Amino acid sequence: MMRRVFGITGWKNSGKTTLTEKLVAELVRRGWKVSTVKHAHHDFDIDRPGADSFRHRQAGATEVAIVSDRRWALMHELRGEDEPTLEAILSRLGTSDIVLVEGYKREAHSKIETRRLETKDRAPLTAHDPHIIAIAADFAIADESVPVFDLDDTKSIADFIERATGLTR
Repeated sequence: MMRRVFGITGWKNSGKTTLTEKLVAELVRRGWKVSTVKHAHHDFDIDRPGADSFRHRQAGATEVAIVSDRRWALMHELRGEDEPTLEAILSRLGTSDIVLVEGYKREAHSKIETRRLETKDRAPLTAHDPHIIAIAADFAIADESVPVFDLDDTKSIADFIERATGLTR
């Protein structure tokens, strides 16, 4: 099965998470089943100290699944192993119509670059990444060879992603 993957990339505080959140809501509203993968930095945690699952990991478990009648989650402690590739993570996801990938600047899937005026680092990523096929910015941009969208124009960006990934009924 060919998995549709589309990325949202950009420097820190460039609006990646907000755009990803709006795109998930818009694509779901259109009837698509959407999954996401978010690349985080270093020692993030989604577990509370003292929780049973946290205690299982502290005791040395490599994988801990938390399951209820509402949701389930699987945590994997790397314990010295290399960070898994995006491909390895995608292979573990259930089926969906599209996977939106936030972060993963160096991966080879199609992506949109977010840019905000307030971002500390504003060096364009398009110059060095042929996989960036569009830009979403909160300021006017000229001299780019890819389409440029307003960062808040979620509907047009979602239309573009549908076309770019072949997501059609």
